[in-house]
Amino acid sequence: MNIMDKIRKEQCKQDVTDFSTGDTVKVHVRIVEGTNERIQVFAGTVIARKGVGIQETFTVRRVVSGQGVERVFPLNSPRIAKIEVIRQGKTRRAKLYYLRTKIGKSARVKERRTV
Repeated sequence: MNIMDKIRKEQCKQDVTDFSTGDTVKVHVRIVEGTNERIQVFAGTVIARKGVGIQETFTVRRVVSGQGVERVFPLNSPRIAKIEVIRQGKTRRAKLYYLRTKIGKSARVKERRTV
């Protein structure tokens, strides 16, 4: 392992929640406004995960007032307080970009059954 890999590994978070594409998650984000700091929750469906190590990101999509909103979060960011998995989705693809064109019930992902 070279020096750059060691530095990247040290910078990664150790307590990352295990989630995958299709899961419905709540992302608790720290927002800094001047001297105040608050936590804002962004809930939605994970439509993509990409990258490896310190550069890993995930995209969360939700619909607000009939308008689709997507946000890309760096997985190892210190701004992310925690990630809660609400439902686990059953998917057969790594990227769910096709959900952008779907509306209503067809935009839902089937729930994964745990035995």
